[in-house]
Amino acid sequence: MNLTLESLRILDEIDRRGSFAAAAAALDRVPSALTYTVRKLEEDLDVLLFDRRGHRARLTSAGEELLNHGRHLLQAAEALEQRVRRTAAGWEAELRIVVDSVIPFERIVPLIAEFDREQPGTRLRISAEVLSGVWESLLTDRADMAIGAAYDGPDAMRMSSDFRTRVLGGIEWVFAVAPSHPLAGVAGPLPAELIQRYRAVAAGDTGRMLPGMTSGLLSGQETLTVPSLEAKLTAQLAGLGCGHLPRMLAAPHIAAGRLVEKATVEAKPAGAAHLAWRSSARGKAMKWFLARLSEDDMKRRLLETPA
Repeated sequence: MNLTLESLRILDEIDRRGSFAAAAAALDRVPSALTYTVRKLEEDLDVLLFDRRGHRARLTSAGEELLNHGRHLLQAAEALEQRVRRTAAGWEAELRIVVDSVIPFERIVPLIAEFDREQPGTRLRISAEVLSGVWESLLTDRADMAIGAAYDGPDAMRMSSDFRTRVLGGIEWVFAVAPSHPLAGVAGPLPAELIQRYRAVAAGDTGRMLPGMTSGLLSGQETLTVPSLEAKLTAQLAGLGCGHLPRMLAAPHIAAGRLVEKATVEAKPAGAAHLAWRSSARGKAMKWFLARLSEDDMKRRLLETPA
Protein backbone atom coordinates (compact mmCIF):
# COMPACT_ATOMS: atom_id res chain seq x y z
CA MET A 1 0.00 0.00 0.00
CA ASN A 2 1.15 3.58 -0.58
CA LEU A 3 1.70 5.89 2.37
CA THR A 4 -1.60 7.72 2.91
CA LEU A 5 -3.00 10.30 5.29
CA GLU A 6 -5.23 7.58 6.73
CA SER A 7 -2.25 5.36 7.54
CA LEU A 8 -0.49 8.34 9.16
CA ARG A 9 -3.58 9.03 11.27
CA ILE A 10 -3.57 5.40 12.42
CA LEU A 11 0.12 5.55 13.36
CA ASP A 12 -0.43 8.85 15.19
CA GLU A 13 -3.40 7.51 17.14
CA ILE A 14 -1.59 4.29 18.15
CA ASP A 15 1.39 6.30 19.38
CA ARG A 16 -0.83 8.71 21.34
CA ARG A 17 -3.04 5.99 22.85
CA GLY A 18 -0.31 3.48 23.52
CA SER A 19 -2.05 0.44 22.05
CA PHE A 20 -3.78 -0.81 18.92
CA ALA A 21 -6.98 -1.51 20.86
CA ALA A 22 -7.23 1.98 22.34
CA ALA A 23 -6.48 3.57 18.96
CA ALA A 24 -9.11 1.40 17.28
CA ALA A 25 -11.72 2.51 19.83
CA ALA A 26 -10.83 6.19 19.27
CA LEU A 27 -11.06 5.77 15.49
CA ASP A 28 -14.20 3.62 15.70
CA ARG A 29 -12.43 0.78 13.92
CA VAL A 30 -11.78 -2.84 14.83
CA PRO A 31 -8.23 -3.56 16.10
CA SER A 32 -7.58 -6.08 13.31
CA ALA A 33 -8.07 -3.33 10.69
CA LEU A 34 -5.37 -1.22 12.33
CA THR A 35 -3.06 -4.21 12.66
CA TYR A 36 -3.50 -5.01 8.96
CA THR A 37 -2.80 -1.39 7.93
CA VAL A 38 0.38 -1.18 9.98
CA ARG A 39 1.71 -4.55 8.86
CA LYS A 40 1.02 -3.78 5.21
CA LEU A 41 2.79 -0.43 5.56
CA GLU A 42 5.77 -2.12 7.24
CA GLU A 43 5.96 -4.63 4.39
CA ASP A 44 5.79 -1.95 1.72
CA LEU A 45 8.44 0.18 3.41
CA ASP A 46 10.47 -2.85 4.51
CA VAL A 47 10.89 -1.43 8.01
CA LEU A 48 9.53 -2.19 11.48
CA LEU A 49 7.45 0.74 12.71
CA PHE A 50 6.36 -0.51 16.15
CA ASP A 51 8.09 -2.54 18.83
CA ARG A 52 5.23 -4.75 19.96
CA ARG A 53 7.02 -6.23 22.95
CA GLY A 54 5.43 -5.37 26.26
CA HIS A 55 2.01 -3.92 26.96
CA ARG A 56 2.54 -0.63 25.14
CA ALA A 57 3.10 -0.23 21.41
CA ARG A 58 6.28 1.81 21.01
CA LEU A 59 7.59 3.37 17.84
CA THR A 60 10.93 2.21 16.52
CA SER A 61 13.43 4.82 15.40
CA ALA A 62 12.16 4.38 11.82
CA GLY A 63 8.58 4.79 13.05
CA GLU A 64 9.48 7.96 14.95
CA GLU A 65 11.13 9.43 11.84
CA LEU A 66 8.09 8.62 9.72
CA LEU A 67 5.58 9.98 12.21
CA ASN A 68 7.54 13.15 13.05
CA HIS A 69 7.38 14.21 9.42
CA GLY A 70 3.98 12.64 8.91
CA ARG A 71 2.41 14.82 11.59
CA HIS A 72 3.39 17.91 9.61
CA LEU A 73 1.46 16.45 6.66
CA LEU A 74 -1.55 15.73 8.86
CA GLN A 75 -1.54 19.30 10.19
CA ALA A 76 -1.21 20.72 6.68
CA ALA A 77 -4.06 18.53 5.46
CA GLU A 78 -6.28 19.61 8.35
CA ALA A 79 -5.49 23.27 7.70
CA LEU A 80 -6.29 22.77 4.00
CA GLU A 81 -9.62 21.14 4.84
CA GLN A 82 -10.52 24.08 7.08
CA ARG A 83 -9.58 26.61 4.40
CA VAL A 84 -11.66 24.74 1.81
CA ARG A 85 -14.67 24.69 4.12
CA ARG A 86 -14.29 28.38 4.91
CA THR A 87 -13.84 29.23 1.23
CA ALA A 88 -17.07 27.40 0.51
CA ALA A 89 -18.67 29.53 3.25
CA GLY A 90 -17.52 32.72 1.52
CA TRP A 91 -14.16 33.45 3.20
CA GLU A 92 -11.25 34.09 0.81
CA ALA A 93 -8.26 31.75 0.97
CA GLU A 94 -6.05 34.88 0.85
CA LEU A 95 -6.54 38.63 1.00
CA ARG A 96 -3.72 40.84 -0.29
CA ILE A 97 -3.50 44.31 1.26
CA VAL A 98 -1.02 47.01 0.26
CA VAL A 99 -0.40 49.82 2.75
CA ASP A 100 1.11 53.20 1.89
CA SER A 101 4.09 54.01 4.10
CA VAL A 102 2.25 57.13 5.31
CA ILE A 103 0.51 54.75 7.76
CA PRO A 104 2.95 53.16 10.23
CA PHE A 105 2.59 49.38 10.33
CA GLU A 106 2.07 49.39 14.10
CA ARG A 107 -1.25 51.15 13.44
CA ILE A 108 -2.33 48.26 11.20
CA VAL A 109 -1.50 45.61 13.81
CA PRO A 110 -4.66 46.11 15.96
CA LEU A 111 -6.79 45.81 12.81
CA ILE A 112 -5.13 42.49 11.95
CA ALA A 113 -5.60 41.29 15.54
CA GLU A 114 -9.32 42.10 15.39
CA PHE A 115 -9.63 40.20 12.13
CA ASP A 116 -7.84 37.18 13.59
CA ARG A 117 -10.40 37.03 16.40
CA GLU A 118 -13.01 36.29 13.75
CA GLN A 119 -11.05 33.06 13.03
CA PRO A 120 -11.82 33.26 9.32
CA GLY A 121 -8.94 31.09 8.12
CA THR A 122 -8.11 33.71 5.48
CA ARG A 123 -4.39 34.28 5.00
CA LEU A 124 -3.41 37.96 4.98
CA ARG A 125 -0.56 39.13 2.76
CA ILE A 126 0.48 42.67 3.73
CA SER A 127 2.87 44.67 1.54
CA ALA A 128 4.11 48.26 1.68
CA GLU A 129 4.51 50.72 -1.19
CA VAL A 130 4.98 54.47 -1.64
CA LEU A 131 2.85 56.88 -3.73
CA SER A 132 2.07 55.45 -7.20
CA GLY A 133 3.39 52.03 -6.16
CA VAL A 134 0.26 51.61 -4.05
CA TRP A 135 -2.09 52.20 -6.97
CA GLU A 136 0.08 50.10 -9.24
CA SER A 137 -0.25 47.12 -6.90
CA LEU A 138 -4.00 47.19 -7.49
CA LEU A 139 -3.75 47.76 -11.22
CA THR A 140 -1.34 44.86 -11.72
CA ASP A 141 -3.35 42.47 -9.52
CA ARG A 142 -0.71 42.27 -6.80
CA ALA A 143 -3.19 43.51 -4.20
CA ASP A 144 -6.93 43.34 -3.60
CA MET A 145 -7.11 46.37 -1.30
CA ALA A 146 -5.02 49.49 -0.68
CA ILE A 147 -4.97 51.41 2.60
CA GLY A 148 -3.64 54.97 2.73
CA ALA A 149 -3.22 55.53 -1.02
CA ALA A 150 -2.21 59.11 -1.88
CA TYR A 151 -4.05 61.49 -4.20
CA ASP A 152 -6.98 60.30 -6.32
CA GLY A 153 -5.34 57.49 -8.24
CA PRO A 154 -4.43 57.25 -11.94
CA ASP A 155 -6.97 57.89 -14.70
CA ALA A 156 -6.98 54.18 -15.55
CA MET A 157 -8.55 53.49 -12.15
CA ARG A 158 -10.87 56.48 -11.87
CA MET A 159 -12.39 55.71 -15.28
CA SER A 160 -12.75 51.99 -14.64
CA SER A 161 -15.63 50.22 -12.92
CA ASP A 162 -13.17 47.56 -11.73
CA PHE A 163 -12.05 49.67 -8.78
CA ARG A 164 -13.68 51.68 -6.03
CA THR A 165 -12.18 54.29 -3.72
CA ARG A 166 -13.15 56.39 -0.76
CA VAL A 167 -11.35 58.87 1.49
CA LEU A 168 -10.05 57.52 4.79
CA GLY A 169 -9.07 60.91 6.17
CA GLY A 170 -6.84 63.93 5.84
CA ILE A 171 -3.06 64.08 6.18
CA GLU A 172 -1.58 67.26 7.67
CA TRP A 173 2.02 67.95 6.66
CA VAL A 174 4.63 69.79 8.69
CA PHE A 175 8.03 71.06 7.56
CA ALA A 176 10.61 69.91 10.09
CA VAL A 177 14.37 69.75 10.57
CA ALA A 178 16.71 68.47 13.25
CA PRO A 179 17.83 71.05 15.86
CA SER A 180 21.34 70.91 14.38
CA HIS A 181 20.14 71.75 10.86
CA PRO A 182 21.02 75.28 9.59
CA LEU A 183 17.34 76.04 8.93
CA ALA A 184 16.40 75.34 12.55
CA GLY A 185 17.66 78.73 13.72
CA VAL A 186 16.23 80.84 10.89
CA ALA A 187 13.52 83.21 12.11
CA GLY A 188 10.18 83.59 10.39
CA PRO A 189 8.56 81.54 7.64
CA LEU A 190 11.11 79.96 5.31
CA PRO A 191 11.00 81.11 1.66
CA ALA A 192 11.33 78.52 -1.08
CA GLU A 193 14.61 79.99 -2.37
CA LEU A 194 16.21 79.45 1.06
CA ILE A 195 14.88 75.90 1.46
CA GLN A 196 16.17 75.06 -2.02
CA ARG A 197 19.78 75.58 -0.87
CA TYR A 198 19.56 72.54 1.45
CA ARG A 199 19.16 68.88 0.69
CA ALA A 200 15.66 67.47 0.93
CA VAL A 201 14.82 63.98 2.11
CA ALA A 202 12.20 62.23 -0.01
CA ALA A 203 10.45 58.86 0.21
CA GLY A 204 11.00 57.35 -3.23
CA ASP A 205 7.98 56.46 -5.34
CA THR A 206 7.93 52.65 -5.68
CA GLY A 207 5.85 52.58 -8.86
CA ARG A 208 7.48 51.15 -11.97
CA MET A 209 4.83 51.59 -14.63
CA LEU A 210 2.75 54.61 -13.63
CA PRO A 211 4.11 58.17 -13.82
CA GLY A 212 6.11 58.90 -10.68
CA MET A 213 4.69 61.12 -7.96
CA THR A 214 6.65 63.64 -5.93
CA SER A 215 5.53 65.68 -2.97
CA GLY A 216 6.98 68.94 -1.65
CA LEU A 217 10.23 68.93 -3.63
CA LEU A 218 11.57 72.12 -5.18
CA SER A 219 12.96 72.23 -8.70
CA GLY A 220 16.73 71.79 -8.69
CA GLN A 221 16.90 70.90 -4.99
CA GLU A 222 19.45 68.27 -3.98
CA THR A 223 17.59 65.19 -2.77
CA LEU A 224 18.32 62.18 -0.61
CA THR A 225 15.84 59.49 -1.64
CA VAL A 226 14.96 56.85 0.96
CA PRO A 227 12.63 53.80 0.78
CA SER A 228 9.78 54.88 3.07
CA LEU A 229 8.36 57.66 5.21
CA GLU A 230 9.73 55.90 8.27
CA ALA A 231 13.20 56.08 6.71
CA LYS A 232 12.58 59.73 5.79
CA LEU A 233 11.76 60.51 9.42
CA THR A 234 14.92 58.72 10.56
CA ALA A 235 17.06 60.67 8.09
CA GLN A 236 15.61 64.02 9.14
CA LEU A 237 16.07 63.19 12.81
CA ALA A 238 19.73 62.57 11.98
CA GLY A 239 20.01 66.00 10.33
CA LEU A 240 20.60 64.54 6.86
CA GLY A 241 18.13 66.86 5.18
CA CYS A 242 14.87 68.77 5.46
CA GLY A 243 11.35 68.23 4.27
CA HIS A 244 7.68 67.76 5.03
CA LEU A 245 6.50 64.93 7.24
CA PRO A 246 2.99 63.81 8.20
CA ARG A 247 2.23 65.56 11.48
CA MET A 248 1.11 62.27 13.03
CA LEU A 249 4.68 60.93 12.54
CA ALA A 250 6.55 64.09 13.43
CA ALA A 251 4.51 65.31 16.42
CA PRO A 252 6.12 63.14 19.15
CA HIS A 253 9.59 64.14 17.98
CA ILE A 254 8.68 67.83 17.81
CA ALA A 255 7.28 67.64 21.33
CA ALA A 256 10.46 65.96 22.56
CA GLY A 257 12.73 68.51 20.85
CA ARG A 258 14.20 66.01 18.40
CA LEU A 259 12.70 67.94 15.49
CA VAL A 260 11.99 71.64 15.00
CA GLU A 261 8.80 72.61 13.19
CA LYS A 262 9.30 75.45 10.73
CA ALA A 263 6.70 77.58 9.00
CA THR A 264 7.18 78.06 5.25
CA VAL A 265 6.05 80.91 3.01
CA GLU A 266 4.46 78.41 0.67
CA ALA A 267 2.69 75.95 2.93
CA LYS A 268 2.14 72.43 1.68
CA PRO A 269 -1.60 71.79 1.41
CA ALA A 270 -3.15 68.98 3.41
CA GLY A 271 -3.51 65.70 1.58
CA ALA A 272 -5.85 62.77 1.85
CA ALA A 273 -5.35 59.06 2.41
CA HIS A 274 -7.63 56.80 0.42
CA LEU A 275 -9.01 53.31 0.71
CA ALA A 276 -9.18 51.51 -2.64
CA TRP A 277 -10.24 48.01 -3.61
CA ARG A 278 -11.24 45.75 -6.46
CA SER A 279 -14.99 45.93 -6.98
CA SER A 280 -15.00 42.25 -8.05
CA ALA A 281 -13.66 41.16 -4.63
CA ARG A 282 -16.78 40.27 -2.64
CA GLY A 283 -15.56 37.71 -0.13
CA LYS A 284 -16.32 37.94 3.58
CA ALA A 285 -12.77 39.02 4.48
CA MET A 286 -12.92 41.95 2.07
CA LYS A 287 -16.35 42.93 3.39
CA TRP A 288 -15.08 42.74 6.96
CA PHE A 289 -12.16 45.11 6.25
CA LEU A 290 -14.34 47.53 4.27
CA ALA A 291 -16.86 47.66 7.10
CA ARG A 292 -14.22 48.13 9.80
CA LEU A 293 -12.36 50.77 7.81
CA SER A 294 -15.57 52.74 7.35
CA GLU A 295 -15.91 53.23 11.11
CA ASP A 296 -14.72 56.55 12.51
CA ASP A 297 -12.79 55.06 15.43
CA MET A 298 -10.64 52.92 13.13
CA LYS A 299 -9.97 55.83 10.76
CA ARG A 300 -8.84 57.92 13.74
CA ARG A 301 -6.53 55.12 14.92
CA LEU A 302 -4.86 54.99 11.54
CA LEU A 303 -4.47 58.72 10.95
CA GLU A 304 -4.67 60.57 14.25
CA THR A 305 -1.82 62.71 15.57
CA PRO A 306 -0.58 61.50 18.99
CA ALA A 307 -1.32 63.87 21.85
